[in-house]
Amino acid sequence: MTVAEQQKPPPGKLYLDHVAHFVPDLEAASRLLRSLGFTPTPESAHRAQGAPAGTSNRCLMFESGYVEILAPTMDTPNAQRVRAHMARYHGVHLASFGTPDAPFEHARLVAQGFEPEPLVNLSREVEGGETVRFGVVYVPPKKMPEGRVQYCQQLTPEVIWKDEFVRHANGVTGLAAVYVVADDPAEAAARWGRFSGLLPRKDDGLVSLQAARGRVLIAKRDSLFADAPSAPALAGYALACRHPASFVARCSEMGLAVRRFGPGHAIALPPSLGGTWLV
Repeated sequence: MTVAEQQKPPPGKLYLDHVAHFVPDLEAASRLLRSLGFTPTPESAHRAQGAPAGTSNRCLMFESGYVEILAPTMDTPNAQRVRAHMARYHGVHLASFGTPDAPFEHARLVAQGFEPEPLVNLSREVEGGETVRFGVVYVPPKKMPEGRVQYCQQLTPEVIWKDEFVRHANGVTGLAAVYVVADDPAEAAARWGRFSGLLPRKDDGLVSLQAARGRVLIAKRDSLFADAPSAPALAGYALACRHPASFVARCSEMGLAVRRFGPGHAIALPPSLGGTWLV
């Protein structure tokens, strides 16, 4: 099975598909990422239901999942929502579960009272003329106040999971977890559990929801790493890495703040990207 084929969950399974930084300047964020050994994809503009969505992105593609760097480019309702998120704090504002059946998730969220928006057919053309297509399920911000929490069905993973973008000089191989900051972790975990269909469990002082690939970790701000935003928010995410000590050393040499966190390290990212990496 190819890396692209591995991004489609089998029936009945759920993946942590991707997270996204909302940034004001795609090029500044990309320069930082390249200096840290990543290979960002070329810039690509989104289209929703066949019309410009008002945002563009570059991505870090991994063997498991990916990280999106997204910036507003036009004055559209979608871009306005992105700017509203950015006004709160620099960093991660989107977490997406990967599903094999977006229409089913939409119907389930209706039954659970999440009031999802109509299913969105999202696409973007990439370098070379190919088109990436997704089925996306959004819910109103009040239903998942920590960020733009959504479902994504990958319809054409072979277009973006290409060898030249999956290989990174720093040895990072995947998206492992997303960290959520909440004033009431029990309430947030129960709500995320209804949203995802995953069972919350205590996990070393945090609350964990384990998917078939990746997990969500929820805690109060004072139980997380330094520089976590105020609740409700997405505080950062964990990266899987072949050579974690080397990657952490590289980040430190580049001037990023590195602190111990649990068994690993928390790496605070500058405002051009925002948020925190856990390695």
